[in-house]
Amino acid sequence: MKLTRRYEFSASHRLDTPALSQEANRELYGKCNNPHGHGHNYVLDVTVAGSPGESGQIASRAELDAVVSERVLARYDHRNLNLDVPELCGIVPTTENLAVAIEKALSANWPLPAKLAGVRIQETDRNIFELESKG
Repeated sequence: MKLTRRYEFSASHRLDTPALSQEANRELYGKCNNPHGHGHNYVLDVTVAGSPGESGQIASRAELDAVVSERVLARYDHRNLNLDVPELCGIVPTTENLAVAIEKALSANWPLPAKLAGVRIQETDRNIFELESKG
């Protein structure tokens, strides 16, 4: 059985690959290459899998919320992903790379009995990224 909890956070970033010319970056990333960056209101779904325990739940919602709050929301909410988040410094902070960083942050020493099954991040109405956890 799987449980998915939804969270929201806001962050800014600039998509720019240093190895490319300014023109190539503008062509590749379009308006996402704005020199001053831009922001998103991200929607993060965290999915865990397991069997219901004595409580009838596969995971304590409060415990899951606490893990996500500490490991993700406190680190990413209202941050510049290029400058304020160490694990994203030096890489292009695409939402694909953001999903990988969040999955790594969550899966490291995972504290809940239910297994981390994956993360899903909605950047815009049209851009949604899913990553299954290696857990």
